Amino acid sequence: MKDSDEWKVYRTRYLVRARQLTAPFTIVDGSGKEQSGQQGDYLVECSDGTHRIAPRGIFEDIYVEMNAPVEARMFSLIRGLRRHHIAAEDDPSQPVLFSLTG
Repeated sequence: MKDSDEWKVYRTRYLVRARQLTAPFTIVDGSGKEQSGQQGDYLVECSDGTHRIAPRGIFEDIYVEMNAPVEARMFSLIRGLRRHHIAAEDDPSQPVLFSLTG
């Protein structure tokens, strides 16, 4: 990974900074454990300054880049609400919070 690769800000419940790896990369984490990643995985910097490697599939399923369009950031929220509505078989007389169009 080149030093010129820019950090981007991502969020889930917590904000993290991350870089997508451009080549295999290995770090020793805060607990002394060696972590390795492949091209496409992410080097993640947590708010406490620790670093870890996240596999691409897991990272991209959990995190959304902060400067991504609002529609992309809302997708996981909408998907989760749909699952909750179907699983809970909510009372249809309750007001709809929002709906999707298009």
